[in-house]
Amino acid sequence: MLLNEDLSRRALVHASRLSWVPSPTAGVERRMLFRIGEEKARATSIVRYAAGSQFPRHTHPGGEEFLVLQGVFQDERGDYPAGAYVRNPPGSAHAPGSAEGCVIFVKLWQFRREDLQPITRRAGEGHRAPPTAGQSASLVLFDDGQEQVRIDEWLAHASIDLPNPRGLELLVLAGDFTQAQEPFTAWSWLRLPPGTDLHARAGADGARVWLKSAPLLHETVCAF
Repeated sequence: MLLNEDLSRRALVHASRLSWVPSPTAGVERRMLFRIGEEKARATSIVRYAAGSQFPRHTHPGGEEFLVLQGVFQDERGDYPAGAYVRNPPGSAHAPGSAEGCVIFVKLWQFRREDLQPITRRAGEGHRAPPTAGQSASLVLFDDGQEQVRIDEWLAHASIDLPNPRGLELLVLAGDFTQAQEPFTAWSWLRLPPGTDLHARAGADGARVWLKSAPLLHETVCAF
C-alpha cells in the first residue's frame, strides 16, 4: 500500500472524517495518514483500541513513536493516560493494549538506526520553551538535534509563521487553524516538505498542535 508516499509534496488528511479500518487484531482499528508497505510498513496512523483489546507481544525493529489522544494505553511497563508521549527505539518489544479503550497517534519504522534512547513523557512533562509570536505555550517533548517534537498552544486568531528547513509534521489536538485556505480541526494531519514554511492562522478558540520538525525520512532510517 502507498499512501501520501511522495515526501516532496504537501500532504494532509482530515482523520476525523475517515472510517475506521480493522487491523489483524480484534478490537484494534486504524485511520491511515501515511503508509509505505502492507502490515509491515513505514506508517503514520491514528489507532483505536476497544476496551479489553490487546496486541500479541511483538518487536519494533524500526522503532515506534506515539502520543495518547484519548483513554489509557497500556503495556507491561505501565499505564499511559491521554497526553503521554512515548518513543520505543528500534529493537524494543511490548504487548500493547487497553483495558478501558484508547486512541493513539502512532509512527512506525521512522527511527534512525542510531536513535536508541527510550523516552516516556507523561502529560505535561517536557521542557517549557519560551513562547514565540502567536503562542501562549510550547512544551518540547523530545529534541536530540536531529528532530524536535513539541506541543504548541496557539492564541486565538494568531498568525503563525514557522520556518521549515528540515520537514514539518503537525496534528491538531484541539481547536483549529487554517493553512493555505484549508481548515484544520481536531485530528487533522499536515505534512510539509523541507523549504515549505508554515503560514497559518489559529481559529477563534486557538489551537493545540503536536508538531515535529525533522527530516521526513532520515538518511539512516531503519531498513526493512
